[in-house]
Amino acid sequence: MEDLPDGLAGHPDRLRWNAKYSDAAAKPPHAHPLAERALSLGFPDGPVLDLASGPSGSALLAAEAGRAVTAVDISEIALDRLSAEARKRGLTPLITTMQADLTDWQPDALGYALILCTGFWDRAVFERAAGAVLPHGLLAWEAFAEEARRDRPHLPAEWCLNPDEPASLLPDDFTVLDETDTNGKRRFLARSER
Repeated sequence: MEDLPDGLAGHPDRLRWNAKYSDAAAKPPHAHPLAERALSLGFPDGPVLDLASGPSGSALLAAEAGRAVTAVDISEIALDRLSAEARKRGLTPLITTMQADLTDWQPDALGYALILCTGFWDRAVFERAAGAVLPHGLLAWEAFAEEARRDRPHLPAEWCLNPDEPASLLPDDFTVLDETDTNGKRRFLARSER
């Protein structure tokens, strides 16, 4: 990444995730099982959005399926790793990376056929994402459930889903296809019926 967006130089999340990715040995990214499931379902033509993507094997899998993908993350190191892997696989024309703090992020007005987010939770970001799903498109999300705090008391409550979330935050024109809790996380998949 060449230019650091305004306000991110000292952002604690950027610094924390950059440190994590700097310390971790680079290994080929794997697609998240939720992305694999979503991509196996029928959904309309259109781009894919991967929020809090990291080096994202999921973005690579979507691009390998011929989808244009935008991967958004606060860590330029993660996005650089994704870009390098996309080059190796000949997928550069299909993957766009965007460095951003998701709390300030706004979706593209044209919308997305699939929006994927794993490992991040913010109610406002979820609501904005749900509003950006194209008709008959998919919204796939995984985040810590409230019960995860029993094993991880340091985990901030605002990073965790309430018992009725994210389903209770969906617009009325969505149908929940799957909602599964395992290992302190909730995996969620819904389709827009607009």
